[in-house]
Amino acid sequence: MAERRTSIAVQIGSITVGGGAPVAVQSMTNTDTANVATTTKQVRELYEAGSEIVRVTVNTEAAAAAVPEIVAKLKADGIDVPIVGDFHYNGHILLKKYPKCAEALAKYRINPGNVGRGQSHDTNFKTMVEAAARYEKPVRIGVNWGSLDQDMLATMLDENQKRPNPEPLEEIQKRAIVRSAVQSAEMAESYGLSRNRIILSAKVSDVMQLVDVYQRLAKSCDHALHLGLTEAGMGAKGIVASSAALAILLHQGIGDTIRYSLTPSPDGDRREEVRACQYLLQSMGMRNFLPLVTACPGCGRTTSSFFQQLAEDVQTHIRARMPQWKAQYPGVEELKIAVMGCIVNGPGESKHADIGISLPGDLEEPKSMVYIDGELTTTLSGPTIGVQFKTILDDYVTRRYGSVAKT
Repeated sequence: MAERRTSIAVQIGSITVGGGAPVAVQSMTNTDTANVATTTKQVRELYEAGSEIVRVTVNTEAAAAAVPEIVAKLKADGIDVPIVGDFHYNGHILLKKYPKCAEALAKYRINPGNVGRGQSHDTNFKTMVEAAARYEKPVRIGVNWGSLDQDMLATMLDENQKRPNPEPLEEIQKRAIVRSAVQSAEMAESYGLSRNRIILSAKVSDVMQLVDVYQRLAKSCDHALHLGLTEAGMGAKGIVASSAALAILLHQGIGDTIRYSLTPSPDGDRREEVRACQYLLQSMGMRNFLPLVTACPGCGRTTSSFFQQLAEDVQTHIRARMPQWKAQYPGVEELKIAVMGCIVNGPGESKHADIGISLPGDLEEPKSMVYIDGELTTTLSGPTIGVQFKTILDDYVTRRYGSVAKT
C-alpha cells in the first residue's frame, strides 16, 4: 500500500479529517429532516453503527428550523457526532435566514454546480462561504458530474472544439470536474474561508472514471478528499462498485474520508452503508472497528445450514456486545474469530484465528472442536453448541482484553 497522500487537516467537531488522521467513515440520513423525531432516531442508529460524521438534507425552511433541535436532542443523549448540512439550490437563503441552523451544523456541504449560474453563482457561493467563515465551520465543496457547473463545462467544450484535434466529451467532463473543485476552493479562500476548513470531493458513478478523476484531483491540490461514487446503486452491485473504486484509491494513499452511497431497499437498513465502509477499511488493514468472523462458503460437505446460522449468530452477538466491549476491553476490535463448516479447512482456519470452532460436516463425527490461541481446548456437541461457543467467546474476551484494561 502506498504512503498516504499529504493533505491539510480539517477539524469537524471532534473528528479530524486529513493530515494523516485515520480515514473517517461518513453516512447520510434519508429521512425528512423537518421530522425531528425520525431524523434524530436515524442519526443515532448511524452513529451507534460507527458513522463518525452524519450528513442531513437541508432543503427547506422547515428542515433548517429543525436542525438546531436535532443537534440539541443528540447532545442531550450524549451523542457527539458531527452533523453536516447538505445544501443545494437554496443554501445561501437558508444559511442567512436561519442563523441557528448555520451555527448548529458542524460542516456545510456545497455543490458549486447547484448554487446558480452567471453572476448569481458567485454571489450565492460567496454568501454560503461567508456564513461558514463567520461561524468557523468547515465546508466540503462537492462536485458531481450529474450537476456539474454548466457555464464552466460549456466554456471548456467551446475551447475544445476550436482545437485541431478535439478530445472526447468524457475527457472534457473529467477535466471540468477537477477544475470546478480546485477553482471553487480557491474562490472560497478569496471569500475568507481558511484552507484548513476546506474538503473537496469530485464524484462520478463510473468506477474507473472515479479513480481517474481523484488521481488528477489529488495531484492538483493538498486539500483533504472525501471519496465515494455519487450513485453506487443497490445491494451487492453498490457495495462491489464502491469497494472496487475506493480500494484502488485508498491503496494509492488517496482519500481521507469515505461514504458508500448505497440505494437502500424499501424500508432497508441505512446502517448498511456504514458497515460496508468499516468492512472495506478493516479488510485493507487500515482500521479496526469490530471483530470479524471468518466463515467458509459451504459446499456439498455442509448441506446443513447450521454453520451458516452459527456464523451469522456469532456476528450478530459481536455487534450487540461491541458497545460494552469497546468501553471495557481496549483492542477487542482486533479479535479474529473463525466459524468453519467441516474438516477440510476448519481446524486450520480455527488455529489461525484467536478463537475458532470447526463444525462437523454432514458425514463427519458429530462433534465441534474449539481452538483458542491455536490450541484445541474443548469439543462441543448437542443442540446447544451455539450457546456454548458464545459463552466461551465472552469468557475469552474478558480474560484476554480485561487484563489489558487493568494495566
